[in-house]
Amino acid sequence: MIDLYFWPTPNGKKISIFLEETALPYRVHPVDIGRGEQFRPEFLAISPNNRIPAIVDDDPPGGGGPVSVFESGAILLYLADRTGKLLPTTPRGRAEVTQWLMWQMAGLGPMLGQAHHFRSYAKEKIPYAIDRYTNEARRLYGVLDRRLEGREYIAGEYSIADIACFPWILPSGQGQSLDDFPHMKRWHERMATRPGVQRGMDVGNDVRQGGMDDQARAILFGQGAAK
Repeated sequence: MIDLYFWPTPNGKKISIFLEETALPYRVHPVDIGRGEQFRPEFLAISPNNRIPAIVDDDPPGGGGPVSVFESGAILLYLADRTGKLLPTTPRGRAEVTQWLMWQMAGLGPMLGQAHHFRSYAKEKIPYAIDRYTNEARRLYGVLDRRLEGREYIAGEYSIADIACFPWILPSGQGQSLDDFPHMKRWHERMATRPGVQRGMDVGNDVRQGGMDDQARAILFGQGAAK
């Protein structure tokens, strides 16, 4: 059984999609990041960076005690290796998927997150920041669009690279239109029809209520170094 420590964000939904696609049994433990539950000692013992998602595998392959993993990309790699699904076993195929997973972790997610933040959440509208990250979002959409020309999925076969990228594609909040990226639009529509993706995207939607209040804003965007 996999214990999933989760909140319905793009990074959280990467893991719920994988678990639904592979039918791996799991339990969801909501971590309300707008109320500071990610700073509880019991969660920090699993995820020292105080970020969701994190997992605990109570019955890891090879036996021994439970295995905890934080960082969504590391979790996807762990679960893919655990199940033998959605990650090629050949060095060439594994490299193909892994490089696009790292691209999402290092570029697509952080940059689209900044675009969304400065466009939608920042109290002060800073034109330079909005333009900077909206333009970078457009560049990254273009990278993915070119990659998907002539391909159904990012690395050919459906994989954790697709699962990692899909929840982050939120065009309206990022100042983009999928109509400008036809290959990516086709992929996005194909992803959205997969039953496992649909179920994974629905996980946790019942626990998130209302918009972002001042308390949540201070917690999420006002964190400094731990003392």
